[in-house]
Amino acid sequence: MPRTRLLVGAACLALMTQMTHAESLGGLAFSETTPHTAAMTAKDDFTIVGTEELMGLAAFSGDGTVRAIVEIPTGTSAKWEVSKDDPKAVYWEYKNGKPRVVNYLGYPGNYGSIPGTALPKELGGDGDPLDVIVLGQAVPRGEVVDVRVIGVLKMLDGGEQDDKLIAVLAEDSPFSHIESMAQLDAEYPGVSQIVDLWFANYKGPDGGMEGKGFEDAEVAQAVLEAAAANFQSTR
Repeated sequence: MPRTRLLVGAACLALMTQMTHAESLGGLAFSETTPHTAAMTAKDDFTIVGTEELMGLAAFSGDGTVRAIVEIPTGTSAKWEVSKDDPKAVYWEYKNGKPRVVNYLGYPGNYGSIPGTALPKELGGDGDPLDVIVLGQAVPRGEVVDVRVIGVLKMLDGGEQDDKLIAVLAEDSPFSHIESMAQLDAEYPGVSQIVDLWFANYKGPDGGMEGKGFEDAEVAQAVLEAAAANFQSTR
């Protein structure tokens, strides 16, 4: 067989192997095509690691915006999160012995957490960093972005409070100028309803999620400040 034909055959085999891997990783097609931040490197197919302790970052930036760590980019379904064992890593969460995939439409925004925060149960939290969904275009996984918090979605998960901060990218996004839920509803009708419906239903008809409506930026800011103060008090 001519050398050229052998080379072409080998290249095709390699491409088919890569495609098969891309289509089957974690049981989710093409999940490996989702980019991660340039500040982190892939330890393996299910973990990215950087040099910074993510949750040790301050919640508030110097210009008054808030930092958010993107764990799940807009439109994706793989359930990644900042590792509790290695604060420099973000990993694909395991559940029932396999990588967790949200069995619903992809996230309607960039989902993640606010570093430097921890809200205890007596203040309406669960002791973990505050959850946030950042409206706008997809951001690479693991990226730390500056956002403006514009409100909070009040949620119950199995009867327990599980609120989600609503934020927008502070720069270079169609939503960057939005400062409140009222302004969001006026300029982008339907967006808040999409977010509300998504969180109420993404765990399925018997998933235990219940939406309790939105609070505006002032309430969200108060939650943020309380969670940041509580985090500092436990350091």
